[in-house]
Amino acid sequence: MVIVQTVDGEMGVLPGHIPLVAPLDIGPMRIKIGDDERRAAINGGFIEVTASQVIVLSESAEMAGEIDIARAESARQRALARLEKKQADIDFVRAQAALQRALIRLKVVGYEG
Repeated sequence: MVIVQTVDGEMGVLPGHIPLVAPLDIGPMRIKIGDDERRAAINGGFIEVTASQVIVLSESAEMAGEIDIARAESARQRALARLEKKQADIDFVRAQAALQRALIRLKVVGYEG
């Protein structure tokens, strides 16, 4: 089973799922094979489901074991600082996206700092 965050909400795909293409949001991806579960942080993109496979196309994807917790926490703090300044020269949409990416990375690794 593959579970992803689409722009319309969470979606799970099991073998035999109907073919589809859906846009992905920034969010976690879980891959379940039996009792084994792997997690990744996905930065938008698309999921394509065919009769025989699931393809995830994303700007970036980081498996939980590849995520640097200190770097993600630092990115979270930088994004929060930008958002708190409320200055006209700050790109709020970009800062909010950076914050969301950092929070998803931390969530995927189970960091609760």
